Amino acid sequence: MKKVLVVEDETKLAMIIHEFLKDEGYEVEVAADGLRALQLAAKINPDIVLLDWMLPELSGIEVCRKLREMGQYGIIMITAKAEETDKIIGLGVGADDYMVKPFSLREMSARIQSLLRRMSPLDTTSDTIRSFGSLVISPVSHQVRLDGKEIMLTPTEYKILEFLSASPSQVFSREQILQHVFNDEEIMDVRTVDAHISKLRKKVNGYIQTVYGFGYRFGVNDEH
Repeated sequence: MKKVLVVEDETKLAMIIHEFLKDEGYEVEVAADGLRALQLAAKINPDIVLLDWMLPELSGIEVCRKLREMGQYGIIMITAKAEETDKIIGLGVGADDYMVKPFSLREMSARIQSLLRRMSPLDTTSDTIRSFGSLVISPVSHQVRLDGKEIMLTPTEYKILEFLSASPSQVFSREQILQHVFNDEEIMDVRTVDAHISKLRKKVNGYIQTVYGFGYRFGVNDEH
């Protein structure tokens, strides 16, 4: 049974989400503030964290940063802020997805399912290591190493890297990345791809390249 940690200080909304997700078959815990959220995350090791932006004690942004240091959770930010800059900030600190209040429970369920699929390993019986110069990708264990050191990627960042590196030098449009990586492109937009790739590019030191007017590709340059 997948575990979901709901971090929301609006009691009524938290309870609605709690009951809905329980009926959907998830194991659900609720935290009303940032400090309690970190305590519960360490205790139950959730698969998904639904994380409100505005929280007592610690902001959702700060909680997201700390969660990324603790483990590979799938994180969906929940906020009343609809501006694109706020969305980019949320994705930039490690969130995998973003929902703006008010949202439907059906949309929430779709986003959780989409993120869980991104977090699942490839359907393969062997751990076929991909090695590109100093970058090593292990598709089954979801480990990525650069110059011998493990890189901590979010589930979405890993899925993008996995997808692009499977076809080195091939250029993929943002729409193709949405379709193959996010599965449910109808609940995403191309700016989400740009935000995740911007963060990923910094972590893998140039392996993700922009092909202006077309999209992105995985490539190994002479420095690697």
